Amino acid sequence: MGLIGWLVLGLLAGWLAQLVTKESPGKGGCTGLALTTVVGIVGAAVGGLVGTALGWGTVSEFDARSLLLAFIGAVVVLLVLGAVRGGGRRR
Repeated sequence: MGLIGWLVLGLLAGWLAQLVTKESPGKGGCTGLALTTVVGIVGAAVGGLVGTALGWGTVSEFDARSLLLAFIGAVVVLLVLGAVRGGGRRR
């Protein structure tokens, strides 16, 4: 998968993970396309490692399995970021 594929996959995975977790990687709840994409790409790496360890495959092509693994990884990344920041959500 090329650079454009990774960027699009990262953006989709990061955006979906933010919708599900209601977490934002930015300071004070602010986020942008760049941070969302970075979270998705890091999530793809995490999801790829977990997927490989469990025998589910890797994130190597732009397909549904790769998007699912990237999404799961991005959710984990956002939850860890939220925990590190002290709860994450402000009410």
